[in-house]
Amino acid sequence: MLPASRQQILDRLSDDALVLDVGGWADPLPRADWVLDLMPHESRGLYEREGWVQGSGETDRFSADTWVQRDICDRTPWPFGEDQFDFVVCSHTLEDVRDPVWVCSEIARVGRAGYIEVPSRLEEQSWGVHGQFAGWSHHHWLIDLGNNRIDFTFKPHLLHSRPDCHFTAEFLAGLSDEERVQTLWWENSFGFGERAFLDEHPEDAYLPDFVAAELTRRRGVGGRVRAELARRLRPDV
Repeated sequence: MLPASRQQILDRLSDDALVLDVGGWADPLPRADWVLDLMPHESRGLYEREGWVQGSGETDRFSADTWVQRDICDRTPWPFGEDQFDFVVCSHTLEDVRDPVWVCSEIARVGRAGYIEVPSRLEEQSWGVHGQFAGWSHHHWLIDLGNNRIDFTFKPHLLHSRPDCHFTAEFLAGLSDEERVQTLWWENSFGFGERAFLDEHPEDAYLPDFVAAELTRRRGVGGRVRAELARRLRPDV
């Protein structure tokens, strides 16, 4: 999670606000009162927990008793009531799971407000993030956020083989931490769904058009980006 977002969450919550962390196993939010994850409480904390590890004085509000171990995609309602939580956090989980639409529906059901953080398409469509292919090897979805809505598109294999569908490793190296993610702050509810393509070759617009538009937007940044734009949009040059 972005440090600034984490701090904003802490700043906006009163001490008596009830907080749920969905999918927080690798780096659970200490402020969460409850955590919902496939993995058990005793194995938590795969990633270094910023602040907590460095001795900031934070302690976990959740415990083994408020850690619910279950498959969040099993299409069974989570064991919480409607609007039970004042705030629900779901950071870097939706891109990993098989049914993010169901997870979003349950987040909206059990929470009054919340924060979602996912990889941006700038990162997920960049070469060399996690090996010699585009994006993260274990992520299933390309995600679009906007207008209080989140849309999921299955990540196609051709993304790795067509240069016009992904950014270069040099482009990736120039991204800031903020550009590598997308965030959604929501209240009351938010929209969600899977993007469905009915034509035979949806990638002919959805994937390369995003790359071309972003490179065009950045064309004034520097010579490297302008050269990249020319190479991709005019391969004969």
